[in-house]
Amino acid sequence: MKIKGAIFDFDGTLFDSMGIWATVSSDYIRSMGLEPEADIDEKYKKMTLSEAAAYFKRYYGLSVTEDEIIAGVYGIIEPKYFGQVLPKPGIPELLRDMKAAGVPACVATVTDAYLIEAALKRCGLLDLLTGVFSCETLGLTKERPEIFDTARASLGTERGETAVVEDSFFAATTAKRAGYRVIGVYDKYELPAKELEELSDVYVRDTRKLRDAILG
Repeated sequence: MKIKGAIFDFDGTLFDSMGIWATVSSDYIRSMGLEPEADIDEKYKKMTLSEAAAYFKRYYGLSVTEDEIIAGVYGIIEPKYFGQVLPKPGIPELLRDMKAAGVPACVATVTDAYLIEAALKRCGLLDLLTGVFSCETLGLTKERPEIFDTARASLGTERGETAVVEDSFFAATTAKRAGYRVIGVYDKYELPAKELEELSDVYVRDTRKLRDAILG
């Protein structure tokens, strides 16, 4: 079946920004004068920022509020979204070609929408999308398909004709189980890649190959 719309993850899929998150949890905990768990950054990958703030406060016994924790994390990452992170190779051309071909695209992300929109706008890509849908903003998670369904409503497509483009195995698993077509994208921060490759309907190691996977 031809792909009639695509839902893109942002970090590690559209933009080369996973490095921001690779150590942000441990960086924040150290900024509070504490030693983080060895696997804290891996645990964070499956959390929204609100969930992470609650976890940090509970596990590390922080005296600051959850809102203050979130503000502290934003202080680390905001400058990078507003001024530094860039699209992966071929992504600007892909989104422009999809727009020209009448194949709508949107973003479903764990990251707060305003950060994603800032990066997209700075790179001239925001207007090529039907919307940015954030788990953080909407109170959802990629462990359930509601975030993908919410994003898909902006495309006007059915699940089986909609591609979910992801670098995360756990998020791709959610989409696959819900009946979406999954296009896996390699990112060096999301390992092991073999699991995602085996799960995906199509798997690409180079984002310049996404055009053929989506538009044929």
